[in-house]
Amino acid sequence: MTNPLFDKLFGKHAGKSTPFLYLGDDTALSHDAFLKMTARFANAIRKLGVETGDRLAVQIDKSPEALAVYAACVQSGIVFLPLNTGYTADEVDYFVGNSGAKLVLCSSKNRQGLIAVADTYNARLETLDGDGTGSFIDIAQDQSDDFDTVERSGDDLAAFLYTSGTTGRSKGAMLTQDNLLSNALTLVDYWQFTSKDVLLHALPIFHTHGLFVACNITLAAGGAMIFLPKFDIDQVIENLPRSTSMMGVPTFYSRLLDDERFTKDRVSHMRLFVSGSAPLLADTHIQFENRTGHRILERYGMTETNMNTSNPYEGERRAGTVGFPLPGVELKVCDPETGIEVPTGDIGVIEVRGPNIFKGYWQMPEKTKEELRSDGFFITGDLGKIDEYGYVTIVGRNKDLIISGGYNIYPKEIELILDDQPDVLESAVVGVPHADFGESVLAILVPQKGMQINIAAIEENVRKSLARFKQPKRYEIVEELPRNTMGKVQKNILRDQYKDK
Repeated sequence: MTNPLFDKLFGKHAGKSTPFLYLGDDTALSHDAFLKMTARFANAIRKLGVETGDRLAVQIDKSPEALAVYAACVQSGIVFLPLNTGYTADEVDYFVGNSGAKLVLCSSKNRQGLIAVADTYNARLETLDGDGTGSFIDIAQDQSDDFDTVERSGDDLAAFLYTSGTTGRSKGAMLTQDNLLSNALTLVDYWQFTSKDVLLHALPIFHTHGLFVACNITLAAGGAMIFLPKFDIDQVIENLPRSTSMMGVPTFYSRLLDDERFTKDRVSHMRLFVSGSAPLLADTHIQFENRTGHRILERYGMTETNMNTSNPYEGERRAGTVGFPLPGVELKVCDPETGIEVPTGDIGVIEVRGPNIFKGYWQMPEKTKEELRSDGFFITGDLGKIDEYGYVTIVGRNKDLIISGGYNIYPKEIELILDDQPDVLESAVVGVPHADFGESVLAILVPQKGMQINIAAIEENVRKSLARFKQPKRYEIVEELPRNTMGKVQKNILRDQYKDK
């Protein structure tokens, strides 16, 4: 096998006229047509001077072409770096600089803002838009639709996904071919995907859930996807009768339940609904099952590990739990101080080990050593417990991560910007309950002595620095932040204080 990830996901479909991507205009792209596009893109990437082992960063809208760039990187042995489309130029600057990306693909609307970023790091900048146009497409259209797949091993890097820490400095999680392939093949079997499946895909493809779970599983199984640009309630409702399965974040399901067109008849032929990226409320579970007869399957994963656990496909799917460790994945709950495994039912920090676990953080050996033990167990930072039946429950986060609408938000990153604002002495950012998004971002500000904080001015400055999903939905001004005897801000008090406001 010359290139395990490409051969097992993409290459095996060469010459197949079977549909792979159903598009919004009722057209379909076959597996073979997608592979020919992939080859043209791989040749174009080579022409632009990107070599095996180099990094390619993309901040582009979801499209068949965007997915083909990922496939082209796999085929040519280039490390794929997808970036959230909501990131500002300031945020992209760090990712390009830290990764050493040789080529950056962006939407035309963002090109002007990224020219300086590309110039700073001597990266090539090209455009690719959601409608399949752009300077990269112009280069690719003259390329051959044959490409000699680059030989790679399972231990070679396939992708970087950046994940922030409580320090605010983003970390590049290095994912290998084996990391991605092993997880995809395990989930195909565990969730019983076949070539007959049609997955309703309304997730973004710049993070693990939409790209490495949804797309990789469909490719491995040989099925098809209804590839929607984003979650649009009308499009989702319209396409449900054509689908057999759907993956989403809790927000998707709460919005479907709010629509009277979402009925049992409309999903009578569906076999599987999967939810992840954030906890699903018990009430959503109950409403969904009452409305449709389907019980949503929850699972647990993260950037560094892909998927770790899942409720069973056959068997009891327990609301409030994330099921069992996947085949081949070891999971234990440990005392956060000693690292010693705790008794069944006790709460501790979840640690996992398996072929899905990332290789480490790019250019951060000390951080890698802190979180990835020498025996291969990764310290997730999530607090959880295992009950007597083996079901895993996530009860909180060791860090102050906020999950809003399926997106991870790291408070320290926001606090660093808020602390730098005029008349602000210090800040604390916490997540508070939100009926639709699960959590929303609340910023609590302490003014400098004798000063008055201008919230409107701060909001404007934050808009320039942070993606929309990270921006605080509400600001509160207080005289001081609650602290313990060691001087640490007690965010648990703030969360309790503002949870019902």
